This record gives sequence, C-alpha cells and structure tokens, in this order.
Amino acid sequence: MQRTMVWNLRNALRTCGLALAALGMGSLAAPLPAAEPKGRLLTFFGTYTNSGKSKGIYSFQLDLSSGVLTPLAVTEGLRNPSFLAIHPTGKFLYAVSEVADNQGSASGAVAALAIDHASGRLTLLNQQSSQGAGPCHVSVDRTGQVLLVANYNSGSVASLPILPDGRLGKAASAIQHRGSSVDPRRQTGPHAHSINVSPDNRFALVADLGLDQVLVYRLDPANATLTPHDPPLAGTPPGGGPRHLAFHPSGKWVYVCNEMLSSVSVFAYDAAAGKLAMQQTIGTLPEPVAGNTTAEILVHPSGRFVYCSNR
Repeated sequence: MQRTMVWNLRNALRTCGLALAALGMGSLAAPLPAAEPKGRLLTFFGTYTNSGKSKGIYSFQLDLSSGVLTPLAVTEGLRNPSFLAIHPTGKFLYAVSEVADNQGSASGAVAALAIDHASGRLTLLNQQSSQGAGPCHVSVDRTGQVLLVANYNSGSVASLPILPDGRLGKAASAIQHRGSSVDPRRQTGPHAHSINVSPDNRFALVADLGLDQVLVYRLDPANATLTPHDPPLAGTPPGGGPRHLAFHPSGKWVYVCNEMLSSVSVFAYDAAAGKLAMQQTIGTLPEPVAGNTTAEILVHPSGRFVYCSNR
C-alpha cells in the first residue's frame, strides 16, 4: 500500500525540530501504483511564501527504512499554502491560502490540486473563497464530499462541496463566531484555529483560540453544510487558547492543546449526543517556560499515548 503524507510546516518549523514535526502529519492509505516502490511515502510540505524564502508546496519521497527525504517537485503559484489535507481517495490535495485578501475580497482561499503519485507533482484544479480572512486549517470529511476550513483572522468557519472531479464548489455554509475571552492581546475576538470531523462523520469540532471554546457543528455531507449543534460548545480554561484537537481511537475522548497556556484539556465525548464534558487539564511542561506555546496534538493509533508539541 502506498500512503500519502502531509507535513504542515505551520506546525513543523515552529516546534522542536523535524523529528517531532512528523507527529503533526495527516496520512492516508491509497492503492499502490505499479511503479511506486514499497516502503516509501509520498510526502507534502505546506509553507509560507510571503517571506520570499519558500515557493509553495514541496513534494518529497520518504524512505521508511532510512528516513531519507528525496525532493521530487515544487508547486508554485499559491500564496501561503500553510496547511494541507488529502482526499480519502488519495487523488486530491487541498491547501489553504493563508491571506487576508483574495481577488479583491477580504477573504483567504482554499485550493484543490490533483496528485500525480508517480512524480509527486500537483496540478491546480481550482480555488474558492474560504469565506474569511487568514484560513489556517482544512480537513476533509470521511465521505470525501466536504472540505471544512477554519479562518483564524476573522474567526469563522466554512464548508465547501467537493465535486466528483476533486474541484471545490462555492461554500455551502459560512459561520461567523462571536465573542472574546480574557487575554487582552490575543483574545479580543474569535480566532477559529482548527476544524476536525468526528469519527462517525456526524459532527465537526472547532477549536477557537480567541473564545476559549470548542464549538460543535452538525455536519450534513450530502448538502456540504454545517449547522450549530445543541449544546453548541464546551469551554476550555480561560486564557488557554485552544488550537488543535485529536480524537482517541475509541472515539470516547477528545484531546485539545491549549496554545497559550501550554496545556492539554481532556474531554469525554458522547458520540450519540455530540457532547463534550471536561475531565482534566494538564500542563505540557515539567515547569513553566517563558514564551512557550503548544502547536500540534496527536493520539497514537494504540490509544496509549497523546503527543503534543511545545515550541
């Protein structure tokens, strides 16, 4: 089996180095092309281009035996393709364009690209508005029908239909968050930082750093829409700044990394009701370190370990 891996350099280059950055990847199994050697992964890196040092999305082949990365291709022409997600079929890749303006509108964008597994090259299919400024996270629902995007700057989320050929339709729903929290510098308004689909594909959970909340939405894959759930949210520690979250393999627990307070909050998850209940918050450091923040969180497939990066 060939697997396709995404390393989002938004997290990777701001954590503790490349070895730990591998924990911040998304991966997917896809059929092995006849020409693809076994024991290797087609790997993509999302980057920021506004500094002038990066050109776009970088494709590599990862040798699982030696750990060697071999460069394959660079996809240029997208502005700040910082976060990436792969379609369940393995045929398409989706990238945010983390900007505050797109084609004259005050919004970022999301792009659909076709993957050539033999060469690692990406072909742009189309782009659509993310319906908010500074999109920083994308995910694809488990049916492959919906792309979900979190807009950090504007504090909003949107859902877009994925067409049979992998292209994106215009947003079917866009929801603006409201409110603030206790930090006068970073929490004067909402900042949606990630959006993840529940294991049963019925709900989407959004970590909003500016509100200190995890918001819950009902997901309708057939219509590619999001609607607020009841109860609509669960609170996290004041001033914590929830950034990313991960489900336990059993589906019974959700782990949320609080970026600003360097901690992880544990929630019991009622899948039938789509309800979160706080169980614990624990620090990610043996003692406080000035300036430290957390970035990515992942649960080991065995369910025995939770990994959270400090940067």
